[in-house]
Amino acid sequence: MSNFGSSDTAKPNVDPELQDFLMAENERARLSAQIHEFTDICWDKCVEKPSNKLDSRTETCLANCVNRFVDTSLLITQRFAQSLQKSQGM
Repeated sequence: MSNFGSSDTAKPNVDPELQDFLMAENERARLSAQIHEFTDICWDKCVEKPSNKLDSRTETCLANCVNRFVDTSLLITQRFAQSLQKSQGM
């Protein structure tokens, strides 16, 4: 029987460059998904009726909405990094 996810299973040797590339691609995919999520949420919140031009109120709402999401994401990322640094320092 196989032990999936077990720490005693042998890990294959993976090229560090390939690992870096895959991590970067994963981050790009996550960023893209997050942008799509922001777009959906902010569009639903700010756009009352679609037209061929955004009025200033809608444009301001969209900018503020996305900025709050970005600010929150950055804050969470910074706190996570601080927490990780503290745990590695112990």
